[in-house]
Amino acid sequence: MTHAQATASDRSIGDYIRDWRQHRRFSQLSLALEIELSQKHLSFIESGRSVPSREVVLRIASGLGVPLRIRNLMLLAAGYAPVYPERRLDHPDLAPARAAVDLVLKAYEPYLAIAVDRGWNLVSANAAAAPFLAQVTNPELLQEPINVLRLSLHQDGLGRLIVNYDEWARDILRRVAAQLEASGDPAIAELLEELREISGIAPGYEGRDEHGGVFVPMKMRFGDAVASFISTTTVFGTPTEITLSELVIEAFLPADAETAALLAAVVG
Repeated sequence: MTHAQATASDRSIGDYIRDWRQHRRFSQLSLALEIELSQKHLSFIESGRSVPSREVVLRIASGLGVPLRIRNLMLLAAGYAPVYPERRLDHPDLAPARAAVDLVLKAYEPYLAIAVDRGWNLVSANAAAAPFLAQVTNPELLQEPINVLRLSLHQDGLGRLIVNYDEWARDILRRVAAQLEASGDPAIAELLEELREISGIAPGYEGRDEHGGVFVPMKMRFGDAVASFISTTTVFGTPTEITLSELVIEAFLPADAETAALLAAVVG
């Protein structure tokens, strides 16, 4: 799927709508019913015979679950100004959100918690990240932007310490493949290809998890001990700002009492 690869200047609003409708497996009729628009009007928009209003563009994008970043491109393609702002997390306007992120990260200590952007680049982390980052032997992996998935799978990062490496790597690849399916983001396609190369797992060989779809633990060596983690994900509810809509907080919680005790001793 290539809908996210082009800019608004070389794609029409009809192209965007048709590609996303097909990607979400809607027929024209089913989408029209979903968003309470006539099928004829939707057909005319896709064919370029009708120009939708801004409200209709946003209604269609919402009905298709299009990411905010792409909704702005759809508006531009239809001749309207973007409505969803994008700022760095340290922008003054996002101060309350940044405070909330810091609060959540701090609350997880002594357990590791990180905030990442849509490309899995590190935005922020709590103090528990220090003993993990100290295990990285290649300083290039710690140059910004730090990609946490690359870091976790690379043998010069944390990969050599992960006891269940193949299982963990396959789970990461499944998650990134699902993200690509949902977003159509070419940057995620490039990341997925890179992670497959790093892990040595070819497309189609991600397999299924062996934990009934509940979770796949990350088992990592800490000295002579093996720590076992389960991960949880937190996102902002109904954001209308691009940075916040793409921000994810990932926490790694102990899967057993031994891991909890180890982290309390290591992190403090």
